[in-house]
Amino acid sequence: MSLEHHKNATLRYQQQVDNSRDYVVPFIQQEFPRLEGLRVMEVGCGEGGVLTPLLEKGCHCVGVDLAPARIELARSFLGKYETTGQLKLIAQNIYDVDFLGAFRNAFDVIILKDAIEHIPDQEKIVGHLKQLLTPRGQVYFGFPPWYMPHGGHQQICHNKFLSMVPYIHLLPRPVYRGVLRMFGEENDIVSELMDVKSTGISIERFERIVKRQGYKITRRRFYLINPIYKYKFNVSAREQWKPVAAIPYVRDFVTTCMYYMIKPA
Repeated sequence: MSLEHHKNATLRYQQQVDNSRDYVVPFIQQEFPRLEGLRVMEVGCGEGGVLTPLLEKGCHCVGVDLAPARIELARSFLGKYETTGQLKLIAQNIYDVDFLGAFRNAFDVIILKDAIEHIPDQEKIVGHLKQLLTPRGQVYFGFPPWYMPHGGHQQICHNKFLSMVPYIHLLPRPVYRGVLRMFGEENDIVSELMDVKSTGISIERFERIVKRQGYKITRRRFYLINPIYKYKFNVSAREQWKPVAAIPYVRDFVTTCMYYMIKPA
């Protein structure tokens, strides 16, 4: 069952704005209490909703996305900030040499919100981001752990039953693909879900990558109920019960969202 926000860019943008204002920005402020003048980049910025509250508070922002169409959408919502020079919107790969040349050691905060679980070679990008941080810089990550009930993003399925079935994404690849096709999912949906199955990331794997790439975790938060559900489904956010959050692997299956701040050790 494809939800309204999957089709409605304005609704999706506003949900991002509200979630960022109420949850993402206050989390970042625990490490950076003074936001005015902070230099911020979002990787995979989409419509730009996450950056909007930061722009409102006086941050200087760069939004980068591989999809030019998504950058144009962001421009339609945030064009006034581009006009004043407070925002740059760029359709580019952050691995490009000229991007690194323009933004080496440029950002106090780099944001990957609902992005890392879609990126191949997560080890590479986590390591690469160090080159873009200022000496005091940190990276914010927010993502759904792979093993949680809908960690495979199966909610994008057109079939209502499939979109609601928890843990179906944990089936072996051939079985999962076969089930999707049996229920009539279109090729583009099947392809997207199989891509997510290849790149989905668990809490344990993320923290191993962070450690191997020479970062330390400065702050993390486990959510039993993802804050974005407040805006998508009218269900209040709820942090994970601390005894559950302390149990490796078990917590992956019942934690619907993780927030992290990390910085080079």
